[in-house]
Amino acid sequence: MSEKVKKLKIQKQDDDILILNQVGKKLESVSHETLQVYEMAARSILKALDMKDNYTYGHSLRVAQYCLILGHHLGMSKEECYELELSALFHDIGKIGIPDRILRKPDRLDEDEFEVMKRHPELSYEILKDFKGFEQIAINTRHHHERYDGNGYPDKLKAEEIPAFSRIILIADTYDAITSSRVYRKGLGHQVAFDELHEFAGSQFDPFLVKQFTKAMDKHTEKDEDKTYITLIHDLEKLKKEAA
Repeated sequence: MSEKVKKLKIQKQDDDILILNQVGKKLESVSHETLQVYEMAARSILKALDMKDNYTYGHSLRVAQYCLILGHHLGMSKEECYELELSALFHDIGKIGIPDRILRKPDRLDEDEFEVMKRHPELSYEILKDFKGFEQIAINTRHHHERYDGNGYPDKLKAEEIPAFSRIILIADTYDAITSSRVYRKGLGHQVAFDELHEFAGSQFDPFLVKQFTKAMDKHTEKDEDKTYITLIHDLEKLKKEAA
């Protein structure tokens, strides 16, 4: 991977948050017309994921929502939130390449099956990496299962080596995995998810981002807001209404 890819650095000063400028290839370098084409292609890929596994599609939308709640709380710019949104929407797109017998298995995966499932971040990266301007999004998806202590996959990155957006996605991903219902189990409560995030902060998760995530989710719940605007999804819905 190129050393020139951009990294978002988060400077922590007690509870104050400062998002520093990112350096490297950005979506802004892509023309508006090209970006529109890419967005339509991206929507088609998401539709393919929906047809492959509706649960994973819904999960991806929820993870994007939770990531944006944190992104807004952290004071990210519109451009940073858009990159975070796309990275979260596509974090599991590689599951298109996972056999149905494993992806849709109603029970826990055995060791061999889990090793196959662990390939999905790399597959997500392979699907996205050749989109000009999406290089960092591809990298963010590749590393969303890295652990803060370096015991994650696929590259065993540690702490600040892991792209910030990947660290955010892992937290949102875990939160949704705990709180959403599956065929074989009912989703657990928000506090159960918060407790697990805090328990593994510093080992699996970035401890600062866990703290900010729980704060952001609490504030969001207090506002009684069910949805966060997801550009790639809601813009298309708006276009359909205008065309009707």
